[in-house]
Amino acid sequence: MLPLYHDFADETVVVFGGGPIGARKARRFDAEARVIVVSPAFDADDFGDAALVRARPAPDDVEGWIDRAAPALVVAATDDDAVNDAVTAAARQRGILVNRADRSAATADGDGHGDDPGGPPIDVVVPATVSDGDVRVAISTGGRSPALAKYLREQVESTVDGAEGMAELTADLRAELRASDVDPSARRDAVRAVVRDSDVWKGLRTGTPNARQEATRVIQDTIGGDRWTRR
Repeated sequence: MLPLYHDFADETVVVFGGGPIGARKARRFDAEARVIVVSPAFDADDFGDAALVRARPAPDDVEGWIDRAAPALVVAATDDDAVNDAVTAAARQRGILVNRADRSAATADGDGHGDDPGGPPIDVVVPATVSDGDVRVAISTGGRSPALAKYLREQVESTVDGAEGMAELTADLRAELRASDVDPSARRDAVRAVVRDSDVWKGLRTGTPNARQEATRVIQDTIGGDRWTRR
């Protein structure tokens, strides 16, 4: 499978299943999409801000539920294989993305939790993810080791800490450098030096030293202080 990011802003995600897996999926998409969870019971406490619809669709009813919601993504997370099969088939027939949550461990790691490894391939997997603002790192082991995916996520968390601030800082610096007479090659070298500087990262994570001042120092050391002064 090829990893991609998908923008779900202003889109709808329908989750069939009100157990712990359905709740986890609902919370995962709730930050960006409108989420609807359809289930006869809700066994978990936290579904985020998802709309909870208490119903027990039979396999023959699934198409109607999907057509009414017009989702961008459907999650099949019930404990009924026939319903999950119907959800998957209806979504594929309509060209809608589908995540077969009870089979996701066959091809990916979900969010660090393993499920039933059998069954056909699914269209969309939800990998273990570490994020700091808009900076996101997705981790998958091809479904072979959810424990490893969870471990790697924990290791990456400390590395990604402060990355959103670094993204904002280097975006500003790139704009300022472009407005100067510094040539493109030197600009790239300067920004790369900022990204690799431990004092800049320390400033972003702790506030001491000042990250912008350190970044200015790094750029001046890289391209020469007489060629650029931060505006």
